[in-house]
Amino acid sequence: QVQLVESGGGLVQAGGSLRLSCVVSGLTLSSYAMGWFRQAPGKEREFVAANRWGGGSTYYTDSVKGRFAISRDNGKNTVYLQMNSLKPKDTAVYYCAADPQVTHLQTLGHDYWGQGTQVTVSS
Repeated sequence: QVQLVESGGGLVQAGGSLRLSCVVSGLTLSSYAMGWFRQAPGKEREFVAANRWGGGSTYYTDSVKGRFAISRDNGKNTVYLQMNSLKPKDTAVYYCAADPQVTHLQTLGHDYWGQGTQVTVSS
């Protein structure tokens, strides 16, 4: 059974930082592209970041480029999202996702995702 469990969300002031973690079980992380997407209240889901199964190539939505960084530790079966210079518009529930193909993460057509962790950025 595949499980993705996110943690690290919380309340932070604008300009602050948070580091989200996603612990994965039930699949071989090194064989999957991993990513993050978010959903703000009343809005559609939005792709945030992803990297290929090898971890080399990374992809970001334009609004987070230069502020967010995705990384992984395959040995720990964990994916991270470092979020810096946070803005109130980053407020959302953040979800970790997994799929063999990074394009499926970018188009939100991924196979697996977690329950999400709330990130709230106050102004």
